[in-house]
Amino acid sequence: MDFTEHLSERVLVCDGAMGTMLHAAGNSLDRALPELNLSNSELVSTVHESYVAAGADLLLTNTFGANRLRLAELGGSATVRDVNMAGVRLARQARRGARRTVFVGGSVSPAAKAGQGAAYSPDERIDVIREQVTALIDGGVDLLVLETFGGLGELLEAVAIAVETDVPVIAQATFTAEGRTLDGETPEEVAKALARTEVAAIGANCTVGPQHMLGIVKRLRGTLPVSAQPNAGIPRRIGRRFEYGVDGEYFARYARAHAESGASIVGGCCGTTPGHIREVVARLADLRPPEQRRKVSKHKRSSEPARGKLAQRLRDKEFVVAAQYSRPGDHQGVDLVFGKDIATMTAWDKTITTLQDELHGAHAFGLRTVVCETGSPPPLGDYPDADGILEVDSIGLIELLAAFNAGRDRTGHTLVTRTAFHIGARFNPGAADLDAELVRTKAKIAAGAQFLVTTPVYDLESFAWMLTELSEEDIPILMSVHPLSGYAEAEYLAHEVPDVRVPPDTLEALQAGERTGYEVAGELLAAARKLADGVVLHIRDSSEITKLLG
Repeated sequence: MDFTEHLSERVLVCDGAMGTMLHAAGNSLDRALPELNLSNSELVSTVHESYVAAGADLLLTNTFGANRLRLAELGGSATVRDVNMAGVRLARQARRGARRTVFVGGSVSPAAKAGQGAAYSPDERIDVIREQVTALIDGGVDLLVLETFGGLGELLEAVAIAVETDVPVIAQATFTAEGRTLDGETPEEVAKALARTEVAAIGANCTVGPQHMLGIVKRLRGTLPVSAQPNAGIPRRIGRRFEYGVDGEYFARYARAHAESGASIVGGCCGTTPGHIREVVARLADLRPPEQRRKVSKHKRSSEPARGKLAQRLRDKEFVVAAQYSRPGDHQGVDLVFGKDIATMTAWDKTITTLQDELHGAHAFGLRTVVCETGSPPPLGDYPDADGILEVDSIGLIELLAAFNAGRDRTGHTLVTRTAFHIGARFNPGAADLDAELVRTKAKIAAGAQFLVTTPVYDLESFAWMLTELSEEDIPILMSVHPLSGYAEAEYLAHEVPDVRVPPDTLEALQAGERTGYEVAGELLAAARKLADGVVLHIRDSSEITKLLG
């Protein structure tokens, strides 16, 4: 279920403050706090995990102000991409232990500090926001949250960039106690302007406490869901630190009032803690969100049905059995064969022009199903990258195929005829860094992949985790099964081949002769029938089909 669907079912609780929590831990507000994603990731993770434990449905990344201008102003030396990617990774890791859906929202601030935006041209501000948004999307956020915008002009600039992505967007302005933005717009004016965009929700955060926020919520409500994230009152300076006096009970009481007055998302901003959020969760447990008169449609990868035998079987909800042979042989017992019905296309050592020519030629001869891979350079002594061409990787290859299907070539020019490729992509559930693999897999889907094929799976636990994380993508997945010849091959794969997971109990059973490679493969095949949309059998010849399928 995606974010907008959750939003229609119940009031969602966002987390509380990140910056003031990091400040309370001893970090100066004069430093670039997002850089702690790299220099003190354990502290940032602890804050995220505390909010998950408190019951938050939405975690915001520690990336407020993580753009080129603000990082440079505060003396930050890390790159915008590194800081934002790390921020997403920490939030995603923190939600792993939750037995419920927890979304990760990419926090985006105005390009410059309050009152300084006019020092930069609109093009400069847009470029700064786009750089950060790109990093957050590549990192794998579930949505984007534009926070603490003091004027409608800059907020609309950021919205125009954010809605170009394929994730929902929440656009939040900040209002003074007098009920106006720092640039003087009223909540009604902000709501009216944002209603003409494709944002998923609008809202307010920061500057005011719970009581003043209530009046703002009532004035923002209308055709779009509303979010409310007030401060924990007015800060008081004690020495070199700031403290906020609003307690959890008072804060939660007003959070309930915000929800009853029209807010679909409630949370906290400066001064709020996991304790505040825990109280809010308890106070809102029985509430449903107010009915909204407008729903935001989910991003769709393609309006055209894919063609080919595989696409047809997947549309018909038939479990697919495909085979990839080491040696040619009889195809009896399988539905599709790699090399005959499905082609694997690698980008390595080919120019874009060559790829384009090969793909158009293959389409002319009737090929419709293509699995895209980056490929690997051959090992050349101490210099594995000494030769070869790599103008695009698998994601670029997917984008190229998607463009052909849309009737465009790689330069954007219109083609005489559109192609009808069914576009596939590989992913590896055995990767050492599953979070990074998940991010890259989602990037392939965003680029236009219409189905996924795993590398050979030996560990069902990591495969099941990836399936859960990809469930909202609504994309068919084929699980690859490769029968192990015996303990020697299993040991080799486990210890010498990167990114292959062979469970220790499988190794032990094979070594002891308690199980054969075919028995292990048979168990994986049985699991695939329950978990996946099909299976790809990596086999030596047709004699193995009977051993696996009976």
